[in-house]
Amino acid sequence: MNNKALFNLSYGLFVVTAREGEKDNGCIINTVTQATSSPVQITIAVNKQNYTHDMILRTGSFNVSILSEKADFALFKHFGFQSGRETDKCSDEAPVKFRRSENGLVYLTENANAYLSAKVKSSVDLGSHTLFIAEVTDAEVLNEEESVTYAYYHKNIKPKPEKTSEEKKGWICTICGYIYEGEVLPEDFVCPICKHPASDFKKL
Repeated sequence: MNNKALFNLSYGLFVVTAREGEKDNGCIINTVTQATSSPVQITIAVNKQNYTHDMILRTGSFNVSILSEKADFALFKHFGFQSGRETDKCSDEAPVKFRRSENGLVYLTENANAYLSAKVKSSVDLGSHTLFIAEVTDAEVLNEEESVTYAYYHKNIKPKPEKTSEEKKGWICTICGYIYEGEVLPEDFVCPICKHPASDFKKL
């Protein structure tokens, strides 16, 4: 099977945020779809290794900030390449501007063109991810900027790998650029940066 065929599916990119107690957190996902129109329901799939996943599972609420083409790589690094278990991604010092919606959760006010607030109605265990089915409780358009797609991110935002004179042997994550050094990549390997599986690596 050629897993690269999946890259041709049309994806957006989003920051999903949650709040538990006094802790705000968020992560990058590419799996938000509208499921029904009456009531308005969406589905999101969140990797179980993300701290935001556990917060949504326990609280049943989340916001989705729909990222625009104005989003830069620093935003993706901030929400995608570090864990909320060790970092306060939504602190006053964070390089991202937020506001709180009526449900008390944060959403991005820059680099996003809209946000959705949602309440989880049910969830499905998908192995590496949990699929959350949720009813949209609030939504707002922030600006008219184009939504960023997965393809646009790879072509225009994600830095290209640096070329070195030394020939490295290993595997590179096609999602975030992490390099695994070694001749054989274990089938169950998970990228320590973006949490994608071995199928998203290619040989250097």
